[in-house]
Amino acid sequence: MKLSKWIGMSAFLTFCAVSVIFLTLLGQDLFKIESASDKTESTYQYHFVLIPEELDNEYWQLVQKGAADAADVHHVYLEYLGPKQADVDDHLKTIDMAIAGHVDGIMTQGLDAKKYKPLFQKAREKGIDVVTVDTDAEGSKRQVYVGTDNYYSGFIAGQALIADTKGEQYVGIVTGRLDAIHQKLRVKGFRDAVSAEKRIHIAGIEESAITKSGASGAAYKLLNDHAKLTAFYGTSALDGAGIIQAIAQYRSTTDFYVLAFDTLPDTIQALDDGTIDAVVVQHPYEMGYQAVASLVRLQKGEKEEPLQYTGTSVIRRGDLPLQQTDRKQGVQP
Repeated sequence: MKLSKWIGMSAFLTFCAVSVIFLTLLGQDLFKIESASDKTESTYQYHFVLIPEELDNEYWQLVQKGAADAADVHHVYLEYLGPKQADVDDHLKTIDMAIAGHVDGIMTQGLDAKKYKPLFQKAREKGIDVVTVDTDAEGSKRQVYVGTDNYYSGFIAGQALIADTKGEQYVGIVTGRLDAIHQKLRVKGFRDAVSAEKRIHIAGIEESAITKSGASGAAYKLLNDHAKLTAFYGTSALDGAGIIQAIAQYRSTTDFYVLAFDTLPDTIQALDDGTIDAVVVQHPYEMGYQAVASLVRLQKGEKEEPLQYTGTSVIRRGDLPLQQTDRKQGVQP
């Protein structure tokens, strides 16, 4: 009897300890937001939060840089919070935490409209403005979308493949997330663009989980599964680097055509080296800058255009070096 009581007491104490640790960690994050809200009252005009799907992603760090520059101009206290690695549940929890912290505005992705709609509605009911960046949540209560027209970006990628290749092509698609709407649109646009070309075939599609190692594994699987493969299309920022890594490891004699997304340093270096043939260019800095500026205007009661597309194009080796526009602080792109 004493032994069972001791076991029961140990289990209870363990549960209490775990609960205290969890609440302490949660409290630290909530305190960060709440203390920041206090700070905005005395130092800043507004308190905004940028919540990416993955904090350490190079693409999102460029979005954050644009947002930070705009925040400096508009006297905004800006936080950059989110999962360390892509995780939809953690992403949703961070948005909910920002709502609980009574921030003035939220910038984030609408990765799955069904899951994000209730949170966006909750934010609006509390008077918090919501701008989606990079990935929209159509039909939700978000006020503005700032980012790429993802269907169009996929379509021009398909047009690039048609223009740059001859003869039969068997394409392996590596996509960041199979369930993410922006990735789906990039794939759909691509498929629609090449659908009328009988010489171009989609051999297969694999998920990279928006990591370089995941992209390499996905490309290697496509190489193993499809002997006729001649081309690759990567739809997220790290896919291009992962694809060329897999090609190098596979040691095939085929000269693969590789079409990648985003102008990250490794991708541009590969384009210059000739291991990547074309890159779809987005403008993450401008997305971040415009998202903050849009939230500021919403806070002032101004009417905003709900769809604010940033530019998209395809570049090839001949377009290098890229021109880096020197933007003076305070000048909106």
